[in-house]
Amino acid sequence: MNATNTDSNNKFLKGTLILTVSSIVVKVIGSLNWIILSRVLGGEGIGLYQMGFPVYLLAITVSSAGIPVAISIITAEKLADNDYRGVKRVFSVSLGLLLISGLVFSSALFFGAGWLIDNHFIRDGRAYYSLIALAPAVFFVTFLASFRGYLQGWQIMTPTAASEIVEQLMRVITMLIFSDLFIPYGLAYAAGGASMGAGVGAFCALLVLMWFYGRLKRKLHEEIENQLEDTETESAWHIMKRLLVLALPVSLSSLMLPIGANLDLLIVPQRLEVAGYAVQHATEHFGYLTGMAVPLVNLAAIFTAAMTISLVPSISESRTLQDFNAVRAKTSLAFRMAMIITVPCFMGLFFLAEKVASLVYNAPGATGAIQTMSIGILFLGMHQISTGILQGLGRTAIPVINMILACVVKVVLSWNLTVIPELGIRGAAMATVADFAVAVVINMYFIYKFTKYSMPIGNILKPLIASCVMGAGIYGVMVVKEGWGTWTMLLTIAVAVPVYGAALTACGGLKREDLMGVPFIGTKILAIGQKFGCFKE
Repeated sequence: MNATNTDSNNKFLKGTLILTVSSIVVKVIGSLNWIILSRVLGGEGIGLYQMGFPVYLLAITVSSAGIPVAISIITAEKLADNDYRGVKRVFSVSLGLLLISGLVFSSALFFGAGWLIDNHFIRDGRAYYSLIALAPAVFFVTFLASFRGYLQGWQIMTPTAASEIVEQLMRVITMLIFSDLFIPYGLAYAAGGASMGAGVGAFCALLVLMWFYGRLKRKLHEEIENQLEDTETESAWHIMKRLLVLALPVSLSSLMLPIGANLDLLIVPQRLEVAGYAVQHATEHFGYLTGMAVPLVNLAAIFTAAMTISLVPSISESRTLQDFNAVRAKTSLAFRMAMIITVPCFMGLFFLAEKVASLVYNAPGATGAIQTMSIGILFLGMHQISTGILQGLGRTAIPVINMILACVVKVVLSWNLTVIPELGIRGAAMATVADFAVAVVINMYFIYKFTKYSMPIGNILKPLIASCVMGAGIYGVMVVKEGWGTWTMLLTIAVAVPVYGAALTACGGLKREDLMGVPFIGTKILAIGQKFGCFKE
């Protein structure tokens, strides 16, 4: 691998690690917030607060989802061609487009809140204050999407990470302050006060992004002055058309997630009842899957989700330069790193499913759903990476078509497996895993078609062997320290990490050059390994 590709891979991995850390911080802050907010508002107040969020999420999905990815792709293309005037033009047009879009959807939510309640789309009239309090957030979230996409196109991920942390922190502080301030006036006002946090958080995130943009703007102006040749100026309409062509499939992909969740809601409880479950038990088991198992899988996929954001502009840059060796190198690196992370996560959750269900959720009945869904970590990670690669190749429509095909498979399997009494909710979990797997297989076919890359069996086999060794270690700790409760689970995690690292190194799945390419922590891990006689030159 030449020096240019190495530098590009380092930039890509650095962005991934930055976004991974920020995602973890955001989730920790969010978890603490829910604990405190639940004590302030109670179950009824939380219900009022939550009633406005489906409408809010729909508004920001339609107004902005997909646009950051599109801006990122086009910006990376322009930078690869050293067309800095084009870079500036793309950002200006996208900023204007999202400014108008944000104003339209924000106004629609504010002035349409009463209509939604009068027509019983929102069943509880007290949710009115939550709805109107969320309207400013629609504008700010939509507007800041252009800044995030633009900066990601430069493959600078620190602004996105910093803005996400600031957004979550300010959102939480505002939610807690205003919910507590308005609680004397009633739950409706308190829930509305909590909803104001979304707007304040988004506004503060926008300020952070504008600060980073201001710093980058000076560099852009210098590059424009040094750009001697005149390039043809694209019309605003042409840029908007390209943005929408790239963004629309990504937006549809975002809509597939709530569509899939609603299909589960329609199918799973009903089929559980046909299998012989009482209504309350069907609801309980549905909660095991959607409220416990699925969030764990999503949590384990933080790394691959972050890698996808960083991967899109990196692949787009290499594609624009027609450097398909670099495309294949980045694709190979992304899948190798994904396997190294997701395979042990799958294996660990599989062995610890009972402990997690009992100690974390206090719901031993969720063990089956969690254990079955654990393999979904592997397939979800691969799906995220393969989707990012196809988006970077400019083929944004292919992943959404594949998601639709996979969703059809999921519906068929969920309908037929959930009704089998011996499977029950595990059948629905199997259908969800199959959904991920089918989408991955089709994505991989198209990646091979466009890049001629196919994943070596060793990329999966070596992490799998190391994970099996790790699994044996976890099982041993669980048997020896069975009565330690929470401490048993913590001890197994403490044992699992070094055992997996040692086993992966021993079977050749982790090499010296791999660690040297990982920013921040790679050289430190390498130094520790060399003290124990590993990673010799």
